[in-house]
Amino acid sequence: MTETQQSIENRPPSVAHLFLDRVAATPDREAFRYPVAAPGGGPDDWRGYTWAEAAQRVYAIAAGLMDLGVLPEERVAIASTTRVDWMLADLGTMCAGAAVTTVYPTTNADETAFILADSGSKVLIAEDAAQLAKARERRAQLPDLRHVVVIDPDGAGPAGGDPEGWVLSLAELAERGAAYLEKNPDCVTDTVAALRPDQLATLIYTSGTTGRPKGVRLRQDTWSYMGYAIEALNLIGPEDDQYLWLPLSHVFGKVLVASHIKVGHLMTVDGRVDKIIENLPVTRPTKMCGVPRIFEKVYSGAAMKAKAGGAAKYRIFSWAAEVAKEYARVSQESKRRTGTASVPFGLRARHALADRLVYGKLRAAFGGRMEGMVSGASRLDPDIGYFFAGVGIPILEAYGLTESAAANFVSLRDSFRTGAVGKAVPGLEVRVADDGEILLRGPAIMDGYHGLPEQTADVLEPDGWFHTGDIGELSDDGYLRITDRKKDLFKTSGGKYVAPTEIEGRFKAVCPYVSTMVVIGNGRNYCTALIALDEPAIMGWAKENGLGGRAYAEVVADERTRALIDGYVEQLNAGLQRWQTIKRFRLLPRDLDVEHGELTPSLKLKRPVVEAEYRELIADMYPET
Repeated sequence: MTETQQSIENRPPSVAHLFLDRVAATPDREAFRYPVAAPGGGPDDWRGYTWAEAAQRVYAIAAGLMDLGVLPEERVAIASTTRVDWMLADLGTMCAGAAVTTVYPTTNADETAFILADSGSKVLIAEDAAQLAKARERRAQLPDLRHVVVIDPDGAGPAGGDPEGWVLSLAELAERGAAYLEKNPDCVTDTVAALRPDQLATLIYTSGTTGRPKGVRLRQDTWSYMGYAIEALNLIGPEDDQYLWLPLSHVFGKVLVASHIKVGHLMTVDGRVDKIIENLPVTRPTKMCGVPRIFEKVYSGAAMKAKAGGAAKYRIFSWAAEVAKEYARVSQESKRRTGTASVPFGLRARHALADRLVYGKLRAAFGGRMEGMVSGASRLDPDIGYFFAGVGIPILEAYGLTESAAANFVSLRDSFRTGAVGKAVPGLEVRVADDGEILLRGPAIMDGYHGLPEQTADVLEPDGWFHTGDIGELSDDGYLRITDRKKDLFKTSGGKYVAPTEIEGRFKAVCPYVSTMVVIGNGRNYCTALIALDEPAIMGWAKENGLGGRAYAEVVADERTRALIDGYVEQLNAGLQRWQTIKRFRLLPRDLDVEHGELTPSLKLKRPVVEAEYRELIADMYPET
């Protein structure tokens, strides 16, 4: 047995144990950095907590929950954007022995009420008045909900009709906790010491592309395992500064919390997506995780900025982008074959020139210290991956699901292969079924879906093998490549299988104006597509091409816009098999979004919703049927 295997098998039973160990080991090291709005609207003031200071807050929250009567394994829901208070509340809940139910802050009142009721949550920690309002609106449906704790109390006080003590602020909860600790000084450490590995730690509701979300039951032991497994990979070290913006309601964000506590690095926390580009040069992190949609937007934004600078700048950027991709492809292939990354002299010279002209500026925009980024949640188009690798900020692809605690396969900086999601993390078993489906088994796998034994049995075999629903290929040396979701694959009437996400990803790398493409063709004799355009990008193009001053819908409907996109579709088709090519397409009058139910809160496409909403446009592309 290797040292890594021994360490993972002898891990503590919970992430709460890891937290107490971390505080004891490095009490004075900075744990969190977070923004505070400056008076008068100036630049944000960045402040921090040491591990000891964070522990003081966490203990107070944990004891406050105990004072409210919360018992081990009872559920405490958190509905908030990503912020340091989310992380402290999460840790406080776990140190109280309770289980965290995560709720996306964008979730509407109906679905929020469903999650709170289905989980049996006793307490809701709500970010502000808007999140409180959702619970208050549906309070009659929530008999188990005893209290709502509000992080930002402005406008979120008790109201007529609220039961006494139903609403209190996070500060008031902490005050109650401090008083409780005075009377019961060992209440937190004793509670953590009593935690068992098999106790419920987290209920994460999948944002499901169809139907109601399902609550995924993850054990205390799951998170301590993930902390140890990620530390063993040396993806991040104690001296790193990780920028965290990902939703903590999502399993990807949650697994970063586990690794942060085990490794003990600095975490810079700000969930405002619109602030990422502004914050990176200020905070200068060394690591960041994200989803493909963010990296696609960064790539498109860089291309549009170059285009706005004139034809010469755009030609330089386009040339440099192709050099970056070629450099990354050649060096990766060389390393795969020989063990050493090497490229021909001519390509090295072109790459060095492109670095002076383009790449250095891009690295500076990321703060100048960014060593690498991890991409997960959905498939990254290889062209985007090769571009960033060639620029010098490699995107390390990873793979996992809510049901398997997110980090199952991870690429490493010294051995990553663009287009693959790396090798299995220590302690995880993997096999590929006859139909290509990826199956997983190990400590990361859920106990099951909350209150849904039949749906659990559909994906979880009695011997522990979990059916992921993803189709993939495993190389002889253990690298996994995901090709599509099993349920998304379709067959044309000619009997040819089509993987729509692969085509959609390729188009995003080809067309700088696209936001979302939805490939259609199940049971049809050819493929078509619905295309939503990125509003800032296409409106910038419109202004330069005689369509300035028009509304987005008007620009999309204009024949000149259609001709523009048609050129990119033809470029896409040139690299596809005949049965994959897009024969017809329609531009959508607006972008797809969460509010209209077309995307999940984690920005996954709800294909059935989109196809139902735009069935007339789809029918128009198949006039012969």
